[in-house]
Amino acid sequence: MFSVSHRHELSASHEAERRSIGLALFANAALMVAEVAAAFAFHSLTLLADSVHLLTDVSGLAIALVAFRLMVRPPTGRHSFGLQRGEVLAAPANAFVLLGGSAWVLYEASVRLASPQRVSGLGVLLIGAAGLAVNLGSARILRRTRGRTLNVRGAFLHLASDAIGSLGAMVAGALILVWHLRRADAVISIVIAALVLWAAWRLLRDTLHVLLEGVPSGLDPKEVEREICAQPGVDSVHHLHVWSLASDTPALSAHVILSAGWDVSIHDGQIRGEQVKTMLARRFGIDHVTLELECHEPDAHASD
Repeated sequence: MFSVSHRHELSASHEAERRSIGLALFANAALMVAEVAAAFAFHSLTLLADSVHLLTDVSGLAIALVAFRLMVRPPTGRHSFGLQRGEVLAAPANAFVLLGGSAWVLYEASVRLASPQRVSGLGVLLIGAAGLAVNLGSARILRRTRGRTLNVRGAFLHLASDAIGSLGAMVAGALILVWHLRRADAVISIVIAALVLWAAWRLLRDTLHVLLEGVPSGLDPKEVEREICAQPGVDSVHHLHVWSLASDTPALSAHVILSAGWDVSIHDGQIRGEQVKTMLARRFGIDHVTLELECHEPDAHASD
């Protein structure tokens, strides 16, 4: 059985990604604190709901930042893969916080729909505009590296979609400021809370998928099998398994049958195995690969 060795250190590109995530995390955390303060100052449920929505960004970015730190931890006798799955274990806690926060916002919104409160439309509008600027600015920072890892790409998409929450706050502020529609604050907060619920559900769903060792998103095991069989000297593949060590770290194990009629030495077999691993890394981004090379089907000599 041939296995591939792994280097647990940050490359220059990963270091750039880490710095980008750090900047986005700082900006969104500062905005979240400002929105909470403004929500109480302006009596706005919309701003409070959007601050809960921002918590999805802050927690997601924090998890991504922790993931980069965990990546460099070397394997130990107790943790042979290192601590890469630590980010996955933290995600459910974030999801439950989001579920609790959005449930409270929905309850408070129902109360305010029945008894509207006086809200500063101008304050809500200005804070919403600031939130939109931070969301778009953070997304632009991450856009440069969004295609390199799933962590960064997911954070970019999340920030881009969260601009909707800031736009909602601006709409609520404008409706209150121009038309004095005080219920607009509660209505928009319900919409934002629904977005938070959806984000929390997706976080839980994706976490469970990783913990249950599901196939990573975007990978088709049948296509992986076809590509392996297309390599020179490979006849077939069986016991193919693809799963995730962490949210952005796919892994694969398989038994590879070398073509019949080949007089393959151990050295030649290892070369063919390395060729398959190189293809998997280049074509599918799978670096954690374990292959067992065989010269016949597993039941071919079962009666011997």
